Amino acid sequence: MKKLALIIVAFFLLASISQAQKFAYVDSQYILDNIPEFAEAQAQLDELSNQYQKEIDAKFAEVDKMYKEFQAQAVLLPEDMKKKKEQEIVDAEKEAKNLQRTRFGKDGDLFKKRQEFVKPIQEKIYNAIQDIATSSNYAVIFDKGGSLSILFANPKYDISDEVLDKLGASLSGRKGKTAKPGDTGGAKPGENTGGGQEPKAVKK
Repeated sequence: MKKLALIIVAFFLLASISQAQKFAYVDSQYILDNIPEFAEAQAQLDELSNQYQKEIDAKFAEVDKMYKEFQAQAVLLPEDMKKKKEQEIVDAEKEAKNLQRTRFGKDGDLFKKRQEFVKPIQEKIYNAIQDIATSSNYAVIFDKGGSLSILFANPKYDISDEVLDKLGASLSGRKGKTAKPGDTGGAKPGENTGGGQEPKAVKK
């Protein structure tokens, strides 16, 4: 009886180890490139960026104009008027630089808009990956396009198209890869056939 109990415990331990070794990876950039919402969001951000840049360029052009006018008039201006003009130029330049930081700086307007547009898409992708990981019992899913550097990745472990399918992205015309219905590369993601080297993730 005791021997039987040990065998059962050993069986469950081996099963746990086997499940823990099941893995897959995705290419988040490939997924984003094939989601129409992301392309639309990127187009809106590009348009907004151009608008902000024109606004900043106009400010610096005004500073440049003020400086050239000052140079032309400096000889004729009294000392107190010179100092006043110089301060006006300094203040205008400071205002232009502040606007540049407000629009493009860390946590600036463009950054906030990017978060507003892109974050919901990223959350949808994450939820789709989480659902696939749960239903397929993946212990780990790496991101080939993220902060980890994947030195080698066997395509048979790539579940990026599976994520796109779950998101309802169109199969035809996907960018970057040849998408063929039913093409799994000869093995299911996470299935260890012994024929390929496992991807290794190395922190930068």
